[in-house]
Amino acid sequence: FFFFFSGDPCFFVFRAHRENLMEPRVVDEVKRLIGDTYGEQAAVAHHRFSRLLLQLVQQRKCPVDGWPEGSIELLLHELSLMDSNNFMGNVGAGEREARVASSLVARRHFRLGHGVGRSGDIAAIQPKAAGSSLIAVLTNALTLDLVRQIGLSRMQAVLVVPVATGMALVLSLLALRAQRPHATHVVWPRIDQKTCLKAIFAAGLQPVVVENKLEGDELRTDVAAVAQAIHSAGQHRVLCVISTTSCFAPRAHDRVVELAELCRQEDVFHIVNNAYGLQSSKCCHLVNEGCRVGRVDVIVQSTDKNLLVPVGGAIIMGPDRALIDHVSKTYPGRASMSPALDVFITLLQLGVAGYQKLLQQR
Repeated sequence: FFFFFSGDPCFFVFRAHRENLMEPRVVDEVKRLIGDTYGEQAAVAHHRFSRLLLQLVQQRKCPVDGWPEGSIELLLHELSLMDSNNFMGNVGAGEREARVASSLVARRHFRLGHGVGRSGDIAAIQPKAAGSSLIAVLTNALTLDLVRQIGLSRMQAVLVVPVATGMALVLSLLALRAQRPHATHVVWPRIDQKTCLKAIFAAGLQPVVVENKLEGDELRTDVAAVAQAIHSAGQHRVLCVISTTSCFAPRAHDRVVELAELCRQEDVFHIVNNAYGLQSSKCCHLVNEGCRVGRVDVIVQSTDKNLLVPVGGAIIMGPDRALIDHVSKTYPGRASMSPALDVFITLLQLGVAGYQKLLQQR
């Protein structure tokens, strides 16, 4: 498994799978035991799984049609064998991680105990966990492909993080603040929900709350008031504008496109709190159009609300790969891979067609 780090990890996984599990010598021995006919059937069945795996690691796209549950379980068990704590004959002397006392806990996590990332980058390859690292890489790739297919064509990078929406906003704010250390204010069209406000404070920043205006039976963004807030605070002191695509009625979605144009004009970062937005074609269109005509730097959304997985993860994405890489380097230490694993399993099982069916039903 040391070759994993010197070349393409996806190619190595398939090569190891193809050469070690059902190589011709194994097939020949199987035929001797159960006969040529049934042995060939077994080889064909395993070859179909190998083809699924090859397509996954070569194309790195969300499958159109979902995988059978048994194939997903087989893949996860095989990938877990690539983590050092599951090596046959392994003696974990001096190990600090992946020592699991409960067999029930081990099975719950498919014996993937090392987590993902390293001390300096949550997206870095973990030397002790080739299988876990591959799952993390593929999860980001599959998620990027999915969001592009549902309308966010301008996204260039995706990072699935093991924190929910609020802490993902904190990570994003800290990454932006590192690039503009003298900026201390965040302009925020008001929503009556605490998460975003607390995220601003947690990042050590000062919110500038902009009231909305009543239009018919909705509260809408007062773009002129946002511009005035930037000028009043001083453009050089404003780190970013945080807009929101979905909140509690009667609060309507922010005017994301107009705010994106304003942020480009004023040269301030723009974060979109898209917590619920992937499941809404309207929200996806607003974000994509904002990227096209103006400035949108980071978009944050919840995994549980949009991908139907347990609470605990978020998707951080954007049209600038370098900036999303900077966010990944902001996360301190390695991290749990459970949220990424949930997303990985769900995307493989639903496929693009399954997810689009859920959107249509909604």
